[in-house]
Amino acid sequence: MPLDIQRGFFASKDEVLEDVRRTGFWPTTFVSEASPELPLHWHETEVHGYVLEGETYLVDERGERVPFGVGDKLVLPARTLHAEGEVKGRMVYIVAMPEPSNLEPLLRMREPTELEASG
Repeated sequence: MPLDIQRGFFASKDEVLEDVRRTGFWPTTFVSEASPELPLHWHETEVHGYVLEGETYLVDERGERVPFGVGDKLVLPARTLHAEGEVKGRMVYIVAMPEPSNLEPLLRMREPTELEASG
């Protein structure tokens, strides 16, 4: 399933938290300072991201750059190839995942070859 960016999905943090409650996911805040584009990768878990501050783009599995910013919701299904784009300033997200856990192991960047090898 491809990534999905829902533009203008929310206008307030309360709307984000209501959507997170509706999905049953667990929210946390993620702050990204300026950073280069990441390499193509995937994660084991589905991730929903809500952009509170900043703008960037995602590179999808076809190599296309898909811009997103404040008010947008990103739905990234598990095992979807993608790359986060260059961040020129600061970005603040509410990140929601299906289970409460430390972000690092759940969001470990996996190589595209690992996805191909796992079928």
